[in-house]
Amino acid sequence: MDLSKHRLTAAVVPCAVLLAGFFLWPARAVSQIKAPKASAAEKKAQWDRGGGAAPVCLPSALGSPYIPVDSWVYPAVLRLYSLGFVDNVFLGLRPWTRASVGHMVEQAGAHIEDADAGAATDEAQEIYDALMQELRNDSQGPCSAHHSTTRIESIYSVARSISGTPLRDSFHLGSTIINDYGRPYESGFNNYSGASGYASAGRFVLYVRGETEAAPSATGYSQALAQILSAVDNTTYTNPTTHLTNYYLPQATIPMGPIASRFDGRFIEAFVSAHVLNHEISFGKQDNWLGPGVGGAMAYSNNAENIYSFRINRIEPLRVPLLSRLIGPVRYDFLIGALRGHSYMPNPAYPAANWQNVINPGDPWVHAEKFSFRPTENLELGFERTIIWAGKGHGAVDPHSFLRGFFSTSAPTDHTVKGGPNDPGARFSAFDFSYRLPFVRNWLTLYADSEVHDDISPADAPRRASWRPGLYLSHLPGVPKLDLRAEGVYTDPPIHNSMNGKFMYWEGIQRQGYTNQGQLFGDWVGREDKGGQAWMTYHLSGNEMIQVGVRNQKAAKDFIPGGTTLNDINFKAVKRIGRDFEVNGSFAYEHWKAPIYLTGQHTVTTTTIQFTWYPERKVSF
Repeated sequence: MDLSKHRLTAAVVPCAVLLAGFFLWPARAVSQIKAPKASAAEKKAQWDRGGGAAPVCLPSALGSPYIPVDSWVYPAVLRLYSLGFVDNVFLGLRPWTRASVGHMVEQAGAHIEDADAGAATDEAQEIYDALMQELRNDSQGPCSAHHSTTRIESIYSVARSISGTPLRDSFHLGSTIINDYGRPYESGFNNYSGASGYASAGRFVLYVRGETEAAPSATGYSQALAQILSAVDNTTYTNPTTHLTNYYLPQATIPMGPIASRFDGRFIEAFVSAHVLNHEISFGKQDNWLGPGVGGAMAYSNNAENIYSFRINRIEPLRVPLLSRLIGPVRYDFLIGALRGHSYMPNPAYPAANWQNVINPGDPWVHAEKFSFRPTENLELGFERTIIWAGKGHGAVDPHSFLRGFFSTSAPTDHTVKGGPNDPGARFSAFDFSYRLPFVRNWLTLYADSEVHDDISPADAPRRASWRPGLYLSHLPGVPKLDLRAEGVYTDPPIHNSMNGKFMYWEGIQRQGYTNQGQLFGDWVGREDKGGQAWMTYHLSGNEMIQVGVRNQKAAKDFIPGGTTLNDINFKAVKRIGRDFEVNGSFAYEHWKAPIYLTGQHTVTTTTIQFTWYPERKVSF
């Protein structure tokens, strides 16, 4: 169905109203439970513990913009958490708002004051100081709820030089550059220059991050290779008249050449939000990262271009009477929006000789909901579900079709239901945890992220799930500025369904699967692959560091004929010049093999340097 703006509004508004009531009513009910009156100091203390409604004069009562997920703030807070200086952190629900990070930093400051002197405390103090400097413009005077603020958050320019033939195909062969918002890149000189900023008035926020992007032209895949990959994806059909195989080309998921040079502009993020009962209710293009890992996230990451979505995010921990005695504070997040780059492929054999009304629906919709809780200060558990449904030629986007998928618990047994407009959609469920290990609480954090297709949860079907486990050592004995992190990942579980790339991130109806604008918005590792990452980081200060990392990816031969192998070693350095100017440089040396594409081993080097200015001044009125 080709949605006009009127139809788009008609589809979103009923779902938005329904979900807003579903999420906000329990929070309002909890906030209205009668309790003895408390002083302002007691209210603030209660708020710092994660309970109660925010006093109107606290910054948390006001709207606050999200911090982009590629910000240095996240690894800094994760290190504070792993050092044991902050507890109220939900690692698997990002992004965080500036106000919510402010609450984490407040708790860290109190813990640092109470801690014994030592190397770990010194490290925490450096991180605390850097975060306080970052959040300096967010402090509010008493009762400033009616003030308005505008701020230029950052101005940046990224220069990237690539030699050799890079890969840019996360749905098949792999990618040289990962977790980069689906930015274009090719061999030669690439540039991305932009700025970010926001305006706030009371509980309302407008945030914009836009940039110009330039990338050279490239040869791309041959038509023969594009046809092979199209056959792998089943995005082909047999002409009922000629009985010949036909290919729907081009497709956003297959970078067939020639690829033209690029010079255009786009929004990385652009959204409006309102702060209601400790929720951010927002609409627009916005970041998302649903998982505790650093190298990737199974359910949602920034590997692809952000989608335009409606979102309800409980940004502060909620304590539910009685229930939170068992499961601790909780947070949840919900979003719904349309995917782009999915080709509409009608099925000429329907309905006479086939049960599917399309080969592939055009630009289906997606909704994702996640619920996380912390039973103890050291343990976090998260459950998530993603459903891709409807789309041009397959089904309507309306409250009825949304609820059909939202409450579905099993796959349709009737193929005509799956292949028609009553299809509940492609359903993926995720589970993650993070745990500061006993006896080494302030040293080692174990975590894992997982996702499964057409099962209730990876916790219920671990053998059918894809996994990304990780281990983080926050500092080394005798070298407190050095930390180590390692993550493994695979999307090829040992089951018969995981064959030919037709299980994870793929579906029999939505055959361009878990992608937006041609790139996976889940884990970069791909549909039937194995790999891993590791980093060793030396922290020069709270927001400066030197890092060396390695990455491996290997696609199964039954998925990509001949298989693929990618290995790289990468170096990164971040240095501040003064408080507000940052230089971020990196170099990656990569070898890859993909016989289906080019014979032999290929070497790619990537040199990137980014200059960022963080203006100190904000304007209030």
